[in-house]
Amino acid sequence: MSLSLQAQIGISRESVSNGSVSIQFGDNENKGLLLPYVTDKTEIIENGTIIYDTSDFKVKYLKDTNTWFDMSVDLLGTADLSIQAADRIEQPGAKICISTTAGGTDTTKGILVLADTNKAMVLPKVASPHLNIISPSAGMIVYDTVKRQLAVYNGTAWTFWKP
Repeated sequence: MSLSLQAQIGISRESVSNGSVSIQFGDNENKGLLLPYVTDKTEIIENGTIIYDTSDFKVKYLKDTNTWFDMSVDLLGTADLSIQAADRIEQPGAKICISTTAGGTDTTKGILVLADTNKAMVLPKVASPHLNIISPSAGMIVYDTVKRQLAVYNGTAWTFWKP
């Protein structure tokens, strides 16, 4: 299944904040973006890919084509993998590509691909996610509006990142 959207997308909001945004989530709804659960990352080659690695229960992103950077830090991650139960049939070709250009010809591999080279994704914004997201899921990512940091949840603990 493949879907190509030619627009800017607002999720839980009526519109995006400006022309530099491909996809933007509603603010302060105490919800996060759940990253894809990956059991085998050997064929993932796109720099900038962010996943939840079920082999060691960590949120990671790919840089330099073959180097995975651990964003979880905490060594005790865990997850209920039943949401990836064996009775669910994987669709290897599944892809949503969001782009403002016509054609839908982007060949980048991924589940959600933001194809514009001059637009970005705005993560869900949550004030103190470690306090306000009552039941976070492993592999969740948000922007903490209080600490002004990226926050990822590995199933056990939140890790906060600030440049």
